[in-house]
Amino acid sequence: MLTERAQILLKTLVERYVAEGQPVGSRTLSKYSALDLSPASIRNVMADLEDMGLVTSPHTSAGRVPTALGYRFFVDTLLTIQPLNSMEMSQLEEQLHTDDPQRLAANASQLLSDLTRFAGVVMVPGRRSTAFRQLEFISLSEKRILLIIITAEGEVQNRVLLTDRAYTPSELTRAANFLNQNYAGKTFADVRRLMQDELQQLHQDINGLMNLALTAGSAALAPNRDDLVMSGGHNLLKVNELSSNMERLRKLFDMFEQKTSLMQLLDISQRAHGVQIFIGGESEVAPLDGCSVVTAPYKVNGEIVGTLGVVGPTRMAYERIIPIVDITAKLLSSALSFH
Repeated sequence: MLTERAQILLKTLVERYVAEGQPVGSRTLSKYSALDLSPASIRNVMADLEDMGLVTSPHTSAGRVPTALGYRFFVDTLLTIQPLNSMEMSQLEEQLHTDDPQRLAANASQLLSDLTRFAGVVMVPGRRSTAFRQLEFISLSEKRILLIIITAEGEVQNRVLLTDRAYTPSELTRAANFLNQNYAGKTFADVRRLMQDELQQLHQDINGLMNLALTAGSAALAPNRDDLVMSGGHNLLKVNELSSNMERLRKLFDMFEQKTSLMQLLDISQRAHGVQIFIGGESEVAPLDGCSVVTAPYKVNGEIVGTLGVVGPTRMAYERIIPIVDITAKLLSSALSFH
């Protein structure tokens, strides 16, 4: 447990370090904390905080900087959230109302980056269902047929089938009717299994078309893995604490490229409720040791389907970043729901 004055001094130290990026000395703490303490008293409290692992002294300076543990205590106990200003709110609301889910994810990622000056990430949920609701065949030319697939969720997929012969309009209608009347609501894998016997009994004239349709349909509706939309990674090049260590920066960008570790972290966040904050080593992702990740899940019609967040240095203005992430998640949920 920290005394009240130790808490005030730690809060002041974190805020000054985030604002200025320089180790914070006793004189600065005395000026900004509004505590009537002698420099010796402040140094004693700082020594206690250092013993507790909440602050540390860089070798070159008399001042101190927060540790990951110090940031964690600050975020959990001392943080005063700053509401977004009206300009930021209208920027978010304006950009997050398009009907295209892919565009929404890209917009949310870009907005997170623009508003925080760090990297914005949005995990886009993969396709959940491989069942079709309706199929249609349209002749494009003598041996090219457009297969139109409408999924159970209303998503439309088009595939061009290259056939070994021309099909008449009545054959195309017959094939589509057969599949729609007997198998709508099933996956293409199920249809292929169920149709093995029936294909033998069907007229040989449309067997080839059916097989092409099932193969193309399976490929079109294969469950796509979750993907990550990222914006503003280059902003991290401007952060002194990160850019001063090129090896760490290279590993960080390798991780962005590979996506896997970041995806796992966002997946963990998806199972939690509300804003999650991973500071430094808490993420257990080595390239993020000098970084913090602030995440929030977003929903479609009340069900959590993905996560978004910001990746930046541990020296970030948490009181500002947290509401940006939280409100972006809420607005994205609202934009994606009931469409």
